[in-house]
Amino acid sequence: MKETVLSVEHLTVFRDTYAAVEDVSFSLESGTDTSIVGPNGGGKTTLVQAILGILPRKSGAISILGKPLSIKGFLPSSIRQQIAYLPQNFLFDRRIPMTVSELVGLGWGKLGFQLPWIDRRKRRQAVRDALVRVDALQFRDHLISGLSGGETKRILLAYCLVSPRRLLILDEAPAGLDMVAESDFYQLLYELKQEQGWAILQISHDLDMVRKHCDRVLCINRTLRCQGTPEVALSDGSLATLYGTDFVRYKHSHTS
Repeated sequence: MKETVLSVEHLTVFRDTYAAVEDVSFSLESGTDTSIVGPNGGGKTTLVQAILGILPRKSGAISILGKPLSIKGFLPSSIRQQIAYLPQNFLFDRRIPMTVSELVGLGWGKLGFQLPWIDRRKRRQAVRDALVRVDALQFRDHLISGLSGGETKRILLAYCLVSPRRLLILDEAPAGLDMVAESDFYQLLYELKQEQGWAILQISHDLDMVRKHCDRVLCINRTLRCQGTPEVALSDGSLATLYGTDFVRYKHSHTS
Protein backbone atom coordinates (compact mmCIF):
# COMPACT_ATOMS: atom_id res chain seq x y z
CA MET A 1 0.00 0.00 0.00
CA LYS A 2 1.39 3.38 -1.04
CA GLU A 3 1.94 6.03 1.62
CA THR A 4 1.54 9.79 1.25
CA VAL A 5 5.09 11.11 1.68
CA LEU A 6 4.51 14.78 0.79
CA SER A 7 1.36 16.88 0.99
CA VAL A 8 1.16 20.50 -0.21
CA GLU A 9 -2.09 22.40 0.35
CA HIS A 10 -2.94 25.85 -1.01
CA LEU A 11 0.70 26.93 -0.94
CA THR A 12 1.53 30.57 -1.68
CA VAL A 13 5.13 31.82 -1.64
CA PHE A 14 6.26 35.41 -2.20
CA ARG A 15 9.56 36.66 -3.57
CA ASP A 16 9.76 40.27 -2.39
CA THR A 17 6.27 41.61 -3.21
CA TYR A 18 5.53 39.10 -5.99
CA ALA A 19 3.58 35.86 -5.56
CA ALA A 20 5.97 33.45 -7.31
CA VAL A 21 3.80 30.46 -6.32
CA GLU A 22 0.10 30.87 -5.65
CA ASP A 23 -2.48 28.44 -4.23
CA VAL A 24 -0.68 25.22 -5.29
CA SER A 25 -1.91 21.86 -3.95
CA PHE A 26 -0.69 18.32 -4.67
CA SER A 27 0.57 15.18 -2.94
CA LEU A 28 3.24 12.55 -3.58
CA GLU A 29 3.03 8.86 -2.79
CA SER A 30 5.86 6.44 -2.07
CA GLY A 31 7.32 4.64 -5.07
CA THR A 32 6.38 7.37 -7.56
CA ASP A 33 8.39 9.79 -9.70
CA THR A 34 6.79 13.22 -10.22
CA SER A 35 8.23 15.94 -12.45
CA ILE A 36 7.65 19.69 -12.20
CA VAL A 37 7.62 21.38 -15.61
CA GLY A 38 6.97 24.95 -16.69
CA PRO A 39 8.54 28.06 -18.23
CA ASN A 40 11.58 29.82 -16.81
CA GLY A 41 10.51 32.07 -13.96
CA GLY A 42 7.32 30.08 -13.46
CA GLY A 43 8.03 29.23 -9.81
CA LYS A 44 9.44 25.70 -10.05
CA THR A 45 12.55 26.34 -7.95
CA THR A 46 10.57 28.54 -5.54
CA LEU A 47 8.17 25.65 -4.97
CA VAL A 48 11.01 23.22 -4.22
CA GLN A 49 12.78 25.67 -1.92
CA ALA A 50 9.57 26.17 0.05
CA ILE A 51 9.17 22.40 0.45
CA LEU A 52 12.77 22.18 1.68
CA GLY A 53 12.13 24.99 4.17
CA ILE A 54 14.64 27.31 2.49
CA LEU A 55 11.98 29.91 1.61
CA PRO A 56 9.17 30.89 3.99
CA ARG A 57 5.62 30.54 2.72
CA LYS A 58 2.97 33.23 2.83
CA SER A 59 0.13 30.78 3.38
CA GLY A 60 -0.80 27.14 2.98
CA ALA A 61 0.48 23.95 4.55
CA ILE A 62 3.29 21.46 3.82
CA SER A 63 3.51 18.06 5.49
CA ILE A 64 6.26 15.47 5.06
CA LEU A 65 5.58 11.93 6.30
CA GLY A 66 2.63 13.30 8.24
CA LYS A 67 4.64 15.98 10.05
CA PRO A 68 3.87 19.64 9.32
CA LEU A 69 6.64 21.94 8.14
CA SER A 70 6.54 25.06 10.30
CA ILE A 71 6.30 28.52 8.76
CA LYS A 72 10.00 28.98 9.56
CA GLY A 73 10.91 25.71 7.83
CA PHE A 74 11.39 23.55 10.92
CA LEU A 75 10.94 19.77 10.77
CA PRO A 76 11.89 17.19 13.40
CA SER A 77 15.40 15.88 12.69
CA SER A 78 14.04 12.33 12.38
CA ILE A 79 11.92 13.50 9.41
CA ARG A 80 14.51 15.82 7.84
CA GLN A 81 17.01 12.94 7.75
CA GLN A 82 14.64 11.12 5.42
CA ILE A 83 14.79 13.87 2.78
CA ALA A 84 17.59 14.03 0.19
CA TYR A 85 18.21 16.89 -2.24
CA LEU A 86 20.32 16.81 -5.41
CA PRO A 87 20.95 20.28 -6.89
CA GLN A 88 21.54 21.05 -10.54
CA ASN A 89 25.19 21.81 -9.85
CA PHE A 90 27.23 20.33 -7.02
CA LEU A 91 29.55 23.21 -6.16
CA PHE A 92 32.54 22.64 -3.92
CA ASP A 93 36.05 23.92 -3.42
CA ARG A 94 38.20 21.51 -5.42
CA ARG A 95 41.13 22.29 -3.15
CA ILE A 96 39.45 20.34 -0.34
CA PRO A 97 41.14 16.90 -0.24
CA MET A 98 37.93 14.94 0.40
CA THR A 99 37.56 11.36 -0.81
CA VAL A 100 34.43 9.79 -2.22
CA SER A 101 33.98 7.68 0.92
CA GLU A 102 34.24 10.75 3.11
CA LEU A 103 31.62 12.60 1.06
CA VAL A 104 29.18 9.68 1.03
CA GLY A 105 29.75 9.22 4.76
CA LEU A 106 28.40 12.72 5.40
CA GLY A 107 24.98 11.31 4.55
CA TRP A 108 25.10 8.98 7.55
CA GLY A 109 22.70 10.21 10.20
CA LYS A 110 22.61 9.31 13.87
CA LEU A 111 19.45 7.29 14.40
CA GLY A 112 19.82 7.01 18.15
CA PHE A 113 22.63 6.52 20.65
CA GLN A 114 25.27 3.95 19.74
CA LEU A 115 28.76 3.19 21.02
CA PRO A 116 31.37 5.05 18.94
CA TRP A 117 33.12 1.97 17.53
CA ILE A 118 29.80 0.33 16.62
CA ASP A 119 28.66 3.52 14.93
CA ARG A 120 31.90 3.78 12.92
CA ARG A 121 31.66 0.15 11.80
CA LYS A 122 28.05 0.55 10.70
CA ARG A 123 28.90 3.79 8.93
CA ARG A 124 31.75 2.19 6.97
CA GLN A 125 29.52 -0.71 5.94
CA ALA A 126 26.69 1.64 4.93
CA VAL A 127 29.09 3.69 2.78
CA ARG A 128 30.41 0.55 1.12
CA ASP A 129 26.93 -0.84 0.46
CA ALA A 130 25.78 2.49 -1.04
CA LEU A 131 28.78 2.69 -3.37
CA VAL A 132 28.29 -0.92 -4.47
CA ARG A 133 24.65 -0.20 -5.29
CA VAL A 134 25.50 2.68 -7.61
CA ASP A 135 28.43 0.75 -9.14
CA ALA A 136 31.02 3.19 -7.79
CA LEU A 137 32.98 1.21 -5.18
CA GLN A 138 36.10 1.57 -7.33
CA PHE A 139 36.04 5.32 -6.63
CA ARG A 140 35.87 5.09 -2.83
CA ASP A 141 39.44 6.33 -2.27
CA HIS A 142 39.42 8.84 -5.12
CA LEU A 143 39.33 12.55 -4.46
CA ILE A 144 36.00 14.08 -5.44
CA SER A 145 37.87 16.75 -7.40
CA GLY A 146 38.84 14.12 -9.98
CA LEU A 147 35.34 12.82 -10.74
CA SER A 148 33.54 13.31 -14.03
CA GLY A 149 30.02 14.72 -14.14
CA GLY A 150 28.38 11.30 -14.44
CA GLU A 151 30.54 9.85 -11.66
CA THR A 152 29.66 12.76 -9.38
CA LYS A 153 25.92 12.16 -9.90
CA ARG A 154 26.34 8.50 -8.95
CA ILE A 155 28.28 9.45 -5.83
CA LEU A 156 25.52 11.88 -4.82
CA LEU A 157 22.96 9.09 -5.21
CA ALA A 158 25.17 6.96 -2.95
CA TYR A 159 25.08 9.83 -0.45
CA CYS A 160 21.28 9.56 -0.55
CA LEU A 161 21.43 5.79 -0.02
CA VAL A 162 23.83 5.66 2.92
CA SER A 163 21.00 6.49 5.33
CA PRO A 164 17.30 5.60 4.87
CA ARG A 165 15.42 8.22 2.82
CA ARG A 166 11.78 8.54 1.83
CA LEU A 167 11.74 11.71 -0.28
CA LEU A 168 14.27 12.58 -3.00
CA ILE A 169 14.14 16.07 -4.56
CA LEU A 170 16.14 16.87 -7.70
CA ASP A 171 16.62 20.23 -9.42
CA GLU A 172 17.69 19.43 -13.00
CA ALA A 173 20.08 16.88 -11.52
CA PRO A 174 21.21 15.35 -14.87
CA ALA A 175 22.24 18.77 -16.25
CA GLY A 176 25.66 18.64 -17.91
CA LEU A 177 25.64 14.90 -18.60
CA ASP A 178 26.01 13.43 -22.08
CA MET A 179 23.21 11.26 -23.48
CA VAL A 180 24.70 7.95 -22.31
CA ALA A 181 25.45 9.21 -18.78
CA GLU A 182 21.97 10.76 -18.53
CA SER A 183 20.32 7.52 -19.64
CA ASP A 184 22.37 5.55 -17.08
CA PHE A 185 21.44 8.05 -14.37
CA TYR A 186 17.71 7.75 -15.01
CA GLN A 187 17.88 3.95 -15.23
CA LEU A 188 19.62 3.86 -11.84
CA LEU A 189 17.08 6.32 -10.43
CA TYR A 190 14.23 4.11 -11.65
CA GLU A 191 15.77 1.02 -10.05
CA LEU A 192 16.32 2.83 -6.75
CA LYS A 193 12.75 4.14 -6.76
CA GLN A 194 11.50 0.57 -7.13
CA GLU A 195 13.85 -0.86 -4.50
CA GLN A 196 13.74 1.91 -1.91
CA GLY A 197 10.14 3.05 -2.37
CA TRP A 198 11.32 6.64 -2.75
CA ALA A 199 8.91 9.42 -3.61
CA ILE A 200 10.82 11.46 -6.19
CA LEU A 201 10.08 15.09 -7.03
CA GLN A 202 12.19 16.58 -9.80
CA ILE A 203 12.35 19.77 -11.82
CA SER A 204 12.95 19.16 -15.51
CA HIS A 205 12.89 20.99 -18.84
CA ASP A 206 13.34 17.76 -20.83
CA LEU A 207 9.79 16.80 -21.74
CA ASP A 208 10.90 13.64 -23.59
CA MET A 209 12.62 12.45 -20.41
CA VAL A 210 9.50 13.24 -18.39
CA ARG A 211 7.32 11.22 -20.77
CA LYS A 212 9.68 8.26 -20.60
CA HIS A 213 10.52 8.09 -16.89
CA CYS A 214 7.94 9.91 -14.76
CA ASP A 215 4.64 8.65 -13.35
CA ARG A 216 3.08 12.07 -12.82
CA VAL A 217 3.59 15.67 -13.95
CA LEU A 218 2.90 19.01 -12.26
CA CYS A 219 2.57 21.90 -14.73
CA ILE A 220 3.56 25.08 -12.89
CA ASN A 221 3.43 28.66 -14.10
CA ARG A 222 2.98 30.50 -10.82
CA THR A 223 -0.20 28.48 -10.27
CA LEU A 224 -0.74 24.77 -10.85
CA ARG A 225 -2.08 24.79 -14.41
CA CYS A 226 -2.60 21.03 -14.60
CA GLN A 227 -1.42 17.74 -13.12
CA GLY A 228 -1.74 14.12 -14.11
CA THR A 229 -0.02 11.38 -16.07
CA PRO A 230 2.46 12.47 -18.78
CA GLU A 231 -0.14 11.62 -21.43
CA VAL A 232 -2.60 14.07 -19.89
CA ALA A 233 -0.30 16.80 -18.54
CA LEU A 234 1.92 16.96 -21.64
CA SER A 235 -0.87 16.95 -24.21
CA ASP A 236 -0.86 19.78 -26.75
CA GLY A 237 -3.73 21.50 -24.96
CA SER A 238 -2.00 21.40 -21.58
CA LEU A 239 1.33 22.58 -23.03
CA ALA A 240 -0.41 25.46 -24.82
CA THR A 241 -1.95 26.54 -21.52
CA LEU A 242 1.41 26.27 -19.78
CA TYR A 243 3.84 27.66 -22.37
CA GLY A 244 1.64 29.30 -25.01
CA THR A 245 0.50 28.20 -28.46
CA ASP A 246 3.78 29.26 -30.07
CA PHE A 247 5.61 26.61 -28.02
CA VAL A 248 3.31 23.85 -29.30
CA ARG A 249 3.73 25.00 -32.93
CA TYR A 250 7.51 25.08 -32.49
CA LYS A 251 7.49 21.63 -30.88
CA HIS A 252 5.68 20.07 -33.81
CA SER A 253 7.80 21.95 -36.35
CA HIS A 254 11.01 20.95 -34.56
CA THR A 255 10.10 17.26 -34.31
CA SER A 256 8.53 16.85 -37.74
